[in-house]
Amino acid sequence: MEPNAYPKPKYLVIIASLLAMFVVGGLGALAALDLATKSPSLRQYLGLVNPDGKVTARQEKLILEENSAVISSVEKVSPAVVSIVTTRNVRNLFGDVFEQQGGGTGFIISTDGTILTNRHVVSDPRAEYTVITSDGKDYPAKVLATDPSPTADLAIVKIEATGLPVVELGSSDDLKIGQFVVAIGNALAEFQNTVTLGVVSAKDRHLTAAGVDGQERLEGLIQTDAAINPGNSGGPLINLKGQVVGINTAVSSDAQNIGFATPIELAESAIKSFTKNGKIIRPFLGVRYQPITKEYARLENLSVTEGAIVIRGNQVGELPVASGSPADKAGFTEGDIITEINGEKITEIRSLSRILQQFQPGDQITIIYLRKGEKQSVSVTLDELK
Repeated sequence: MEPNAYPKPKYLVIIASLLAMFVVGGLGALAALDLATKSPSLRQYLGLVNPDGKVTARQEKLILEENSAVISSVEKVSPAVVSIVTTRNVRNLFGDVFEQQGGGTGFIISTDGTILTNRHVVSDPRAEYTVITSDGKDYPAKVLATDPSPTADLAIVKIEATGLPVVELGSSDDLKIGQFVVAIGNALAEFQNTVTLGVVSAKDRHLTAAGVDGQERLEGLIQTDAAINPGNSGGPLINLKGQVVGINTAVSSDAQNIGFATPIELAESAIKSFTKNGKIIRPFLGVRYQPITKEYARLENLSVTEGAIVIRGNQVGELPVASGSPADKAGFTEGDIITEINGEKITEIRSLSRILQQFQPGDQITIIYLRKGEKQSVSVTLDELK
């Protein structure tokens, strides 16, 4: 694990069942258009209304085009979106045993029943999992793999079925701020395949999220204002071409319509690793670090404004460098600032963890770092993250 300690992190609730969304006719597109053109004079200037205030043919055309794109994308993806039901027996204080249920979402990536979802949706080893497909059929599900990386909330689930519809994977790297996206999922673990419409609010967000299994550090996330509710975790975030660009993962607990999705590129690397190895394999360096921003550099009086500084964790026993790890063997110590890996600079967008994900265990990398202001270079052979 590449642990990361953030000073005074803002906690977000990871939803063990996320996403909700309602699109009624063309109202989603109309609302977005209205928000951008509240001024009557501006609406008239843009040709959206006549002098008498009535809607023009141009606005009707825009509404119909957006509405058609949303409908088409939802129709394309929805058949491959599944609900994941979690069932476990729980004993109360009086010794009585009762059944407890939860829910999440996933989507089918192979015709023989391989499903991608969030790790936290299927993290309970004592639970039984059932997948309900969009046509109402239910199947017992087996968890095949979970991503060991603390920055990748991903899992692969399997059901025994054939001839299933599958999603098309797109590119989260190509997303633009303000671009329309659609989320589909099992809202409140009750309303299957609920649809919500929003935009890409930001990219490459980093946060510390809190859930039933503790805290997780997530990086490179897509921020969206598409409505996210309990039950939607693991569901697809799609573009208007009907391609999956992200996996809905977390939502802010103290805000309105601030949700986050794991970029699909990270999921694709996990899928490739599982296909090749039968499990998800990630590389391991062995440092606990803090990403350096301009604000952090100013507070700590650092000589650089980018990179990753090796730090000690907030809890007892959280060492800056894991004993016996590649970083330990290379001589890294608390206070070292890692600035480059194989010539690629570490930035606020391209974090240390994200750069490491492009390598495999056994790969040798060259790390440039600063120690007490002096530039150093060292070759490190990566291990496997357990």
